[in-house]
Amino acid sequence: MGIVKISDELHEELRKASSVMSRSINSQAEFWIKMGMLAELHPQLSFNEIVANLMQSVNVSATHIAVTAEANHES
Repeated sequence: MGIVKISDELHEELRKASSVMSRSINSQAEFWIKMGMLAELHPQLSFNEIVANLMQSVNVSATHIAVTAEANHES
């Protein structure tokens, strides 16, 4: 693990975002860095498309969740 120096202002934004997203500050920074790298490598893709591709790459499926949510909503 390395140390990255960032501005106090960016650190504060990381702190706030990490709280909202239930991530550690380091995890939030890593997420933003990873997404930024992927956005630079694939400028034709939107943020949502990048996330969908990442989810698909590890076989995450919301199909079961959607079906379960619909069944619970109908009850």
